[in-house]
Amino acid sequence: MLNNYYLSRLIALQFNSKSMKHSKTWHEKHKDESKFGQRLADSVASGMGSWRFIIIQTIIVAVWMIANVVGFIFHWDVYPYILLNLLFSTQAAYAAPIIMMAQNRQNERDRHHAEQDFKTNVEAKKEIEQLLEKLNSIEIDKLDKILVLLQPSADKEKKTA
Repeated sequence: MLNNYYLSRLIALQFNSKSMKHSKTWHEKHKDESKFGQRLADSVASGMGSWRFIIIQTIIVAVWMIANVVGFIFHWDVYPYILLNLLFSTQAAYAAPIIMMAQNRQNERDRHHAEQDFKTNVEAKKEIEQLLEKLNSIEIDKLDKILVLLQPSADKEKKTA
């Protein structure tokens, strides 16, 4: 029971001694540090990698093909759909580097996150080691006090024997 009291006091002192101010998470820091082009690359990559984009593009392609096949007055892009292929090629030419930029940013975020996790783990390990040292010293102090209390009774037993 006494041990739990010391442990709770020690933990309370440990937390009170450190400043418990709110610091930004690494997500917030990353978002604040991102430049316009980086945010744009991230949003374009996330948009192009979504089901919404795939469905909308499929609908546009289907409407394009149907309009050119059924076109009553004017067929602006006949069967091999060369203009449609040109549009896809242009889209791919711009999309690929933007997606690569977003992937590079993701790699940077992952690396930064791993570094922050490592720092947090090192700090936690140091704090745990300090707590263990303090608990050991408390335990040694308790044992010393017990020995002091037991010493007079041991002296009495020697005198009677």
